[in-house]
Amino acid sequence: MSFRYVRRRLLQVIPSVVGILLVGFLLIELAPGDPVLALAGESGDEAFYADVRARFGLDRPVAERFATYATNVLRGDLGISYVQGRPVVDIIGERIWPTLLLTGVALVLSTVVGIALGAFAATRRRTATDVGIQIATLTIDAAPIFWVGQLAILAFALYLGVLPVQGMSSAVEPDGVLAGILDLGRHLLLPAAVLAIGQIAVVARMARIGFIEELSQDYVRTARAKGLAEHRVVLGHAMRRAVIPVATVIGGRLGHLVSGAVIVEIIFGWPGLGRMLVIAMQTRDMPIIMGMFLVVSFSVIIANFITDLSYGWLDPRIAYR
Repeated sequence: MSFRYVRRRLLQVIPSVVGILLVGFLLIELAPGDPVLALAGESGDEAFYADVRARFGLDRPVAERFATYATNVLRGDLGISYVQGRPVVDIIGERIWPTLLLTGVALVLSTVVGIALGAFAATRRRTATDVGIQIATLTIDAAPIFWVGQLAILAFALYLGVLPVQGMSSAVEPDGVLAGILDLGRHLLLPAAVLAIGQIAVVARMARIGFIEELSQDYVRTARAKGLAEHRVVLGHAMRRAVIPVATVIGGRLGHLVSGAVIVEIIFGWPGLGRMLVIAMQTRDMPIIMGMFLVVSFSVIIANFITDLSYGWLDPRIAYR
């Protein structure tokens, strides 16, 4: 991988960042409703509303507000929350770790399980097992995440009583570090599984395609002719290049995971960015909404950048120019 390619890819990020700032600002600006009314109520007079607009800079021209906002963002300042009166960076920083934990576990879980299902189906192509896995993944992919979440609560929390329903920790503080980790794991398992289940279906289908293509290559037939066990052929030879289609959709999957996390966090009472975003939308707290938009957008850009760089590691034949 050449430094020249990395530098060119980094330069391509700049117009993407400018576009994200502009589109996000305009979408919020053109959204119906007045944030001043949501912030100050509808019982004030014109002088009071004018004072609120001047305090938050909402009385200035749109172009001037965008220039000020873009400059502040580049300096790491996402503004002050209209409702809480605190820096948006601090508010997002307090809520981002639970969301990162939830989406990170869901990403790993969906990737590992999806690749395993895809490899299992590919090695049994056109059999009842392969057809069954494809039908199951299509069915799971079509199921709404809020419906899956409600079923999971009914099955594992209310009926079986083996997993907690809400929150990130128990009301009674666990005794010791290990007990705290186990308690966090029990609360994390159900929402992470619900968030991952739809992505498992996508990864399994992509992995199946990749494994079917690689298992038909000459180097795989040579490995089999040498007498290698099938699991060594699949895992040791075909897997590295077969997962390239999975890596390709990492950036898109990250966006889907974050959007799905909003619903999952509400269902399971998970104290992350999703619940905060819903509250901000209800109160029209524009700085927080814009901050969330930027965080998600930049995360997808970074994920796609890392994905591009991972191709050379997965398949050394790929040349970066």
